[in-house]
Amino acid sequence: MATFTHATPERCAQLGRALTAAGLTWSDNGRQDDPQYLDYTVTDPHGRTWRISPATNFQISPSSPGQIWEASCSALMTTTPILSARQVAERIKDVPA
Repeated sequence: MATFTHATPERCAQLGRALTAAGLTWSDNGRQDDPQYLDYTVTDPHGRTWRISPATNFQISPSSPGQIWEASCSALMTTTPILSARQVAERIKDVPA
């Protein structure tokens, strides 16, 4: 069974700080108490909406335990690999128009 225990309050706070530092507008759905339902909504510099959610324990590489976030953008029909908080924020910020 998939677990989400890696989406700790500290890692959620790291993601929030990374998104803010990247200059992105974001919000979360307040489900840090149940990370399997946790979603962040982010607007990129071009006005597109991205959804960030924690990966399942099966998706996380033991060699990169800090890479727990996955982002998708339906307007671009794309999903990122599993990334760290900083990496996912930078990826969203830097996607061209």
